[in-house]
Amino acid sequence: MKSFKPLHHPSRARALSLSAALLAFFLMAVEPSYASSTMQVYVNIPNTPATPFPGGDDYLDPNPGVPSLLELGMVKAVDASAMALLSIAARQIESARQPAGAKAFAKELALNTYQWSDAQFDCLNKIWTKESHWNYKARNKISGAHGIPQALPATKMESIGTDWRTNPVTQITWGLSYIEKRYETPCRALVKFKRSNWY
Repeated sequence: MKSFKPLHHPSRARALSLSAALLAFFLMAVEPSYASSTMQVYVNIPNTPATPFPGGDDYLDPNPGVPSLLELGMVKAVDASAMALLSIAARQIESARQPAGAKAFAKELALNTYQWSDAQFDCLNKIWTKESHWNYKARNKISGAHGIPQALPATKMESIGTDWRTNPVTQITWGLSYIEKRYETPCRALVKFKRSNWY
């Protein structure tokens, strides 16, 4: 009589891999700057068909619909980690709804992501204080420019998140990226701003 080694159920492995990918995507959508700067996710989805065994799939796992204790433990660990990240993101957004919190977040992101000095942040502060007073609800009734960086058109911020109307973190993340791509630094953007009253 031949003995067979039990294998992991391929559909269960694929489901777990897909769940991990969806969780990573959700976390990046909730807080893009935090997720992209601190988290790397690798997902391997099996691409090989299951090898038939005597007794079919029941031989591999007699209860394929019931999660194993190992899987339940993994779900609890992932849930706790996800909830912690979501809690941090929610607190960060709430804090950034006030000008002081928005400035603190922008300063941290400018330093950690772009390595911009305090002098560069001073330039950024001058631009965004003039543009919006760091108010995420600020909207120019004539041009339609919106938010802390006064994006025009405002829908440009959708490249960071669809919550750009109400999320100051999304607005700041987009605004710093825009300045870096167009002017390289906030101080260069400030030169343009002083010359033409826009940047």
